[in-house]
Amino acid sequence: MPLALLALAVGAFGIGTTEFVMMGLLPQVAADLGVSIPSAGHLISAYALGVVVGAPLLAAVTARMERRRVLLWLMGLFILGNGLSALAPDHTWLLGARFLSGLPHGAFFGVGSVVATTLVAPEKRARSVATMLTGLTVANIVGVPVGTLLGQQLGWRATFGAVCLIGAAAVAALFFLVPQEKRAENAAPPVGLRGELAALRSVSVWLVLGTTIVGSGALFSAFSYITPMLTDAAGYAEASVTLVLSLFGVGATIGNLLGGRLADRSPSGTVFAGLGAVTVTLLFFPLLMDTRAGGAVAVLLLGVTAFTLGAPLQLMVMTRAASAPSLASSANQAAFNLANAGGAWIGGLALSAGLGVTSPAPVGSVLAVLGIGVAALSLLADRRERRTGRVVATHLPAPESTPARAE
Repeated sequence: MPLALLALAVGAFGIGTTEFVMMGLLPQVAADLGVSIPSAGHLISAYALGVVVGAPLLAAVTARMERRRVLLWLMGLFILGNGLSALAPDHTWLLGARFLSGLPHGAFFGVGSVVATTLVAPEKRARSVATMLTGLTVANIVGVPVGTLLGQQLGWRATFGAVCLIGAAAVAALFFLVPQEKRAENAAPPVGLRGELAALRSVSVWLVLGTTIVGSGALFSAFSYITPMLTDAAGYAEASVTLVLSLFGVGATIGNLLGGRLADRSPSGTVFAGLGAVTVTLLFFPLLMDTRAGGAVAVLLLGVTAFTLGAPLQLMVMTRAASAPSLASSANQAAFNLANAGGAWIGGLALSAGLGVTSPAPVGSVLAVLGIGVAALSLLADRRERRTGRVVATHLPAPESTPARAE
């Protein structure tokens, strides 16, 4: 494994930690700033909004920049946002700081995915993306629990200070381990903003983004309400929920690495298989949640099946917008966050309708089936575009126009 992939994973670890640790810090933040927990919950939404806005915006405005430099600037913005979060004097300032922290999230994963694929042989590109994304999944196993514990013992500001240190470590790793791009003499110049936007004219690209929204919405329809499922249906005490949820991070790490390996053989096949597995898992959720052992198995399986989709969807959108993959790849991260908001809303409708505490899971299975349909349309659109010659490109940049591989 090239050491540069480790540098990308360190950045992903920091981003994953700051994204999810707020959920564990809400009581401390609310008490310290004198706001209600629901009001403090807006800090989660502010970060997600920053991701949705920043992913395409920052990828577009940095389209002509050398990608290693872009990653360094993005991590600098990440450190700034978390530093301001640690110093925020009130709730309003913290909302702004959380929005700022979310801006580089999607662009980092988008540009980082493109860089990751240039560091390995073509048959290992999906695995390289999965390696970077492992930093995100491991953050749910290590970063979030440790960050939550640190916030409980030393105050929530200490957690964001620690995240800044992770960001600084990522900057150092990116600077020393990620090689600069070396372009061949006959290589085309960077496409710039116009070229990046042109890549989004492809119908198949938009359908891959739609697959991410609908398919990942299935995950968040259930996972957004996993705590009441575990306490009210499976019978776990509230104090035990955090430990059980760590199984989701373990499952997500396994699924991510598995999805990367399978996607190197067939990205679309992995997406169809992953969505099918998510459908079955969510259908059996109410049955599994009848016991504590079953609830633990359900959480683990949801992590495995849902995160099998990460690397193949990222690779698919990059390949179908291959002459200008940074914007499309970043947009896929924005789509994932839209899925977070939309899936939680749809799952909440099931609860509001009085269908039972586990009802968001079967509703999520419907979304997964819809995701299969959108993925099928994407595959058909891609084949049609290739037949008519309307594809942007058929491959990602050739090795000679990309950074030299790290040994």
